[in-house]
Amino acid sequence: MKIGELTLTQPYIMAPMAGITDLPFRKLCRAQGAGLAVSEMVNAQENLWDTDKSKNRVVTEGESLPISIQILGVEPEDMANAARYNVGLGANIIDINMGCPAKKVCKKAAGSALMRDETLVTEILTAVVNAVDVPVTLKIRTGWDRENKNALNIARIAERVGIQALTIHGRTRQDGFSGDAEYETIAHIKSQISIPVIANGDITSVEKARYVLKATGADALMIGRGAFGNPWIFRSLVEDQEYRPSHDEIFEVINTHLNGLYELYGDEKGVRVARKHLLWYSSWFDNAKDWRTTLMSARSRDEQHHILTSLINNQPIASVI
Repeated sequence: MKIGELTLTQPYIMAPMAGITDLPFRKLCRAQGAGLAVSEMVNAQENLWDTDKSKNRVVTEGESLPISIQILGVEPEDMANAARYNVGLGANIIDINMGCPAKKVCKKAAGSALMRDETLVTEILTAVVNAVDVPVTLKIRTGWDRENKNALNIARIAERVGIQALTIHGRTRQDGFSGDAEYETIAHIKSQISIPVIANGDITSVEKARYVLKATGADALMIGRGAFGNPWIFRSLVEDQEYRPSHDEIFEVINTHLNGLYELYGDEKGVRVARKHLLWYSSWFDNAKDWRTTLMSARSRDEQHHILTSLINNQPIASVI
């Protein structure tokens, strides 16, 4: 698949997700076969760029090319400035967030809330496309709610102003992550525009990936929650068969992930960020339910590693409490 003049090695993309797709996780997904891994959303307000949160979101050291950084905002000039700023930091692709359903984002009229104002959508997309010389992509939902599904209108605007690829999450903002994804809506939009379309929503297995590609005719797939604790999903997709890692490989990947988190955030915050990932990774182990509370209670990197090693080695939980 091509995005502008850039060619992805594989048509499988790690979705941008706040608090998830930081540098360590993006690198793991790319190592397992993802053709692209999009950064967490970066706020377009310049006064926030110097915060630790924003700085951590744009760290790309050692990341495979191309690098895609997602921006979020409501003012065309701010979004254009944010695009230029992130290209200066090394972004090869700028992705615009008009798909986030989170209340704290939508109450500021950002994310998927922007879909209610097609004039503003046009202004933002035009400003960003004109601001940078790298491809600009867009992520949307099918609409604000089930009575207001205007994704096709937004798609046509995007194509007209020069957006190079469109990701569609097959739900409205109102739906959040509930109900079934609307693959038929994605298929209809794909049939109406010429730019690449990336399908997103509920892709958690090779079988489902095959189905979504056939049902939508999409050029690529974007994986979100299906990669939680499972960066190997990309290897499965590339090999077109479910891949099950050995315990040794799981241990190695988790350790790599944890060490990356400690390096990026420091030990104290790294331990906190690691907890959700450890919870997801624990599903690979038959005895995981007995360990989850212990995993969540670890307060240092040494303690996390000790508990993880004990879990991998199937030691009695009483021996480490």
